[in-house]
Amino acid sequence: MGFFHMKDILKIVFVIIGTMIGAGFASGQEMYLFFFSHGIEGIVGIFISGFILGFVINKTFKIVDKYGTQNYKEFLNILIKNKPKLKEIINYTINIFILITFFIMIAGFGAYFEQELGINGIIGSSILALATFIIFMTSVKGVVKVNEILVPILIGFLVIIGIINLKDMHLLNIQNYITKINQRNFILDAILYGSYNSILLVPVLLTLKNYIKDKNQIFKITILSILIIILLSLIVFFLLIRVDVDITKLEMPAVYVVTNMFKFLKYIYGFIILGSIFTTTIALGTSFLENVTENKKSYTQIAIIMCITSVIISKIGFSNLVNLLYPIFGYLGLFQIIRLIFN
Repeated sequence: MGFFHMKDILKIVFVIIGTMIGAGFASGQEMYLFFFSHGIEGIVGIFISGFILGFVINKTFKIVDKYGTQNYKEFLNILIKNKPKLKEIINYTINIFILITFFIMIAGFGAYFEQELGINGIIGSSILALATFIIFMTSVKGVVKVNEILVPILIGFLVIIGIINLKDMHLLNIQNYITKINQRNFILDAILYGSYNSILLVPVLLTLKNYIKDKNQIFKITILSILIIILLSLIVFFLLIRVDVDITKLEMPAVYVVTNMFKFLKYIYGFIILGSIFTTTIALGTSFLENVTENKKSYTQIAIIMCITSVIISKIGFSNLVNLLYPIFGYLGLFQIIRLIFN
C-alpha cells in the first residue's frame, strides 16, 4: 500500500474516531451507562456495538461510492423510496439529534472546567463555542486537519493510560472487580449504543465523500476504525473499575479515576477529554451545517446561532443530557440500521 493511499485512509479513520470519542466517551459516562453497569457482560456488549458500527461505516461508504451521495437528504432518498413525508420527518429528526449532541459536547466541555478546574462552566462552554465557530468557517478541510493532528495524540495517551491502569490488575479474575448494577438487557444496550452512534456517524461520513477512492479502501477504513474503537472502549471500561465512590453520582467517572488514582496523569487526561470533545463537536457541527444550509450566507448565520445557543443550553448539565437523551436516540437509530441492512 502506497504512503499517500494509507495517509488518505488514516485521515478518514481519525475523523471517525474523533467523532466517536466525545465528551460522553472519554469522560466514562457512556461507558458506564451502556456497558460497565452490566458487569462482565458489558465487555461482550462492546464487541457487539463495534460490529454494528463497522457494518454502518462499511455500508454507508459503499452507498456513497456507488451513488455519489452529496448529503443526508440524498442518502435518505436511497434508503427510503416513494415516501417523501417519512424522509422529511427522518431528516428533521436526525438533524435535531446532531444539534442536541453538539449542545451536549459544549455542556461536557463546561462540566470539565467546573469539576476539575473550579472555573464556571459557562466560561468553558463559551471557549469551545468560539473555537468551533472558527473551525466551521474553514468547512470540512478544517475538520479533517484538526482530527489528523489531535486524534493520534488522543489515542496514544489513552493507550498509555490503559497500560498503566492494567499493570497491577489480574484480568483473569475480572469478575471480582465489577458487579452488575443494571437490570436492562446488555445486548439491547450494546445495540442502542451502536445505533445512536450511527446517527452521528452517517452524516459525518457523507462529508468525507471526496476522500474515498475505491472499495478496497472502504474495507480497510472499516476494520481499522472498529479495532481502534473497541480498544479505546476497553481502556475506558477498565478505568471505571477503579471508581471507589458511588459511580452514579459522578458526572465524569473516568476523569475521577485518573484524578484520584493516577494524579501524575491528571493533566494528560484533561487534554484527552477536552481534545475528544473538540473533535466530536466540530465533526457534528459541520455535518449539521452541511445538511441544513444551502449557501455561504445561511451557513455563517446558522453557525453563529448554534454556537450562542449551545452556551445557554449547557446550563442544563452534562450527565443529565447524556442519561436522558442518548438511549432515546438509540431507538431512533435502529430504523436507520434496519434500512441499511435491507438496502
